[in-house]
Amino acid sequence: MNRMSDLPKGGSFLFGETRFQDVFTPEDFTLEHKMLYRTAMGFVTDRVLAVMEELEEKRDGLNKQLIQEAGELGLNGLDIPEEYDGLDLDKISTTIVAECIGKGGSFAMTQGGHTGIGSMPIVMFGTHEQKKKYLPGIVSGEKAGAYALTEPGAGSDAMSAKTRADLSPDGKYYLLNGTKQFITNSAFADLFIVYAKIAGDKYTAFIVDADSEGLSLGPEEKKMGIKGSSTRQVILDNVKVPVENILFEIGRGHIVAFNILNLGRYKLAANALGASKHALELAAAYANERKQFGTPIANFGLIKEKLAKMAIKTYVMESMLYRTGGLLDGILHGLDTSGENGGQVAAKGIEEYALECSMNKIFATEAQGYVVDEGVQIHGGYGYCSEYSIERLYRDARIYRIFEGTNEINRTIIPITLLRRADKGDLPLQEAVQKLKEYIAAGGAAREDEAGLIQAAKDMFLLTMAAGLQKYGKNLQKEQEIVGKLADLAIQAFAMESAWLRTQKAVANEGETKAKLKSWMTSAFIYGTIGYLESIAKEILSALAEGQELESLLKDLQAVTQCTLGNTIALHRDIAAAVSEAGKYAV
Repeated sequence: MNRMSDLPKGGSFLFGETRFQDVFTPEDFTLEHKMLYRTAMGFVTDRVLAVMEELEEKRDGLNKQLIQEAGELGLNGLDIPEEYDGLDLDKISTTIVAECIGKGGSFAMTQGGHTGIGSMPIVMFGTHEQKKKYLPGIVSGEKAGAYALTEPGAGSDAMSAKTRADLSPDGKYYLLNGTKQFITNSAFADLFIVYAKIAGDKYTAFIVDADSEGLSLGPEEKKMGIKGSSTRQVILDNVKVPVENILFEIGRGHIVAFNILNLGRYKLAANALGASKHALELAAAYANERKQFGTPIANFGLIKEKLAKMAIKTYVMESMLYRTGGLLDGILHGLDTSGENGGQVAAKGIEEYALECSMNKIFATEAQGYVVDEGVQIHGGYGYCSEYSIERLYRDARIYRIFEGTNEINRTIIPITLLRRADKGDLPLQEAVQKLKEYIAAGGAAREDEAGLIQAAKDMFLLTMAAGLQKYGKNLQKEQEIVGKLADLAIQAFAMESAWLRTQKAVANEGETKAKLKSWMTSAFIYGTIGYLESIAKEILSALAEGQELESLLKDLQAVTQCTLGNTIALHRDIAAAVSEAGKYAV
């Protein structure tokens, strides 16, 4: 069992070095992990993709049937304790299944809504009686779960919800009134996690049975993508909810909502990874088969560059994701989650890495958007036609940047949370800034390898954060454009380091020859990212200062960004050759 004191604090990667021995990578999968991967991928390939056209046409009962089939394979109960018929596996196992399900298009939303946000509130915050009543059905798929948070006028600002809950005169139930918007699985859900304000002000979570009198549904939304998932309004008209169906505590529904979103964001990143691998596989196969001017288009330089960058982004998001999964497992293994309140203890532990969950969500969903877009481009005109799967992947991907808190909201979370933790003494921000000042005063030094460039990325974050605090103090959080760019610096530093640590671990364990593709992708990503980060840093500093002050800050920036870059064009060619030979993502 890990001791809490041995684990890195969330966000601490920015303020120190991490040993590659301390990160989890996909190369560390156990035999059980690999078997689970094969099971989940087999289910998606043989059952979900095989009926994708029928799913997209919303064949009645098909989603519920597939959820039940997933239940028969044990794919619904990974996060649920054995006491309630679940498997209670580690978070790496959860990540593996979420990644595989991500290949399944709209079904990823269906199954994720069922096993994630639709049931985890009960797992983490429910009473024993609530868990016993609802969780076995979630595991088997006999009961489908859904999450009803968003309202027509309350999206990112969930706390502005208008749905009310008023206690009945006899004190036995609450009457819920309001409308919930964009609710996944609503057409066939058996239970909803609903958020409402008791007496108009005490924000509270409830478990609401779908067959409750007064609960009705709006028509299916006509969506751009994920057409196979059900998305409707849930209308609550004096719906009676027994008082024993209050989830957690009155007035503390926000605790439930925000903690569930941490894990939801992480799992969504895993879905994005699975979809990206599928898109790359489709693109590589097409590029190998499609001939123009007498040769496969995979032989053309600009197509090689696209395949390489698609593979690089996929490798990086995979490295980030499983590194974070290892952190989540590490903290959970150090907690006693055996009691009735064990779920709350676990939720608090996961909250430690809320920053990393948001970083994964942003990076993975935006990388996914890039990968599917380039996948369409490689297909040319055919990529715009619905008979080619890449067209659906392109449409499906767009919602990922909106789900589970928009990427804009997640960006604001990152620097603000870092500042709050630094103020509490949990992160050594001031010490790191002082150390950077001393480095700059000494003239800096050219960064000549990947490790140096990663440190340069961290230094850019520290330099610009310090400048922001110097000008705005705690009011910096109100400057959203600057906060968003600070978040990008932090995210890319985490991405660069995650890929590099994974590669270093592979080199140590497998040797340089076997790990050469990983090394190529890591170097290409770091070389290709550092200049982008420097431009972001310049933009931030130019918004914070002018004249001699700006000139001084830009000189400081130059001191930390002196570097030597490698030949990314040659690296892209080598990576593309490996992708074309494999016909898919392979490392």
